[in-house]
Amino acid sequence: QVLDFGWPDLHTPALEKICSICKAMDTWLNAATHNVVVLHNKGNRGRLGVVVAAYMHYSNISASADQALDRFAMKRFYEDKVVPVGQPSQKRYIHYFSGLLSGSIKMNNKPLFLHHVIMHGIPNFESKGGCRPFLKIYQSMQPVYTSGI
Repeated sequence: QVLDFGWPDLHTPALEKICSICKAMDTWLNAATHNVVVLHNKGNRGRLGVVVAAYMHYSNISASADQALDRFAMKRFYEDKVVPVGQPSQKRYIHYFSGLLSGSIKMNNKPLFLHHVIMHGIPNFESKGGCRPFLKIYQSMQPVYTSGI
């Protein structure tokens, strides 16, 4: 059985995707004692770390998000197979996932609408004002608006 839970490169998977992955892994592993899970990733191996740390917490192998991250980092140190969960967004998502499991965080399925963007001050990187900010807005990983550059 092969399941593809891919997500865009250089991104942490969405929380609902982490939930789906953990549930699928848990269902498969509990179906038979000889079942194993093999994870494969073409890109950044740290993203696999998010899945492994999330599953460790999901399955109560680790009691907390911090313990899951620490245990995963220790295992990686000894085996040198995957990169530890090192990106701030990856660590943040493990903590979000922990909050979902404990009930302290609820997912919001309501759509979000961006009405305006306010920038308070523009940094001056050069003496003649060398910063020209622009705005690019994405919806479902697709660019929907780009301001003038």
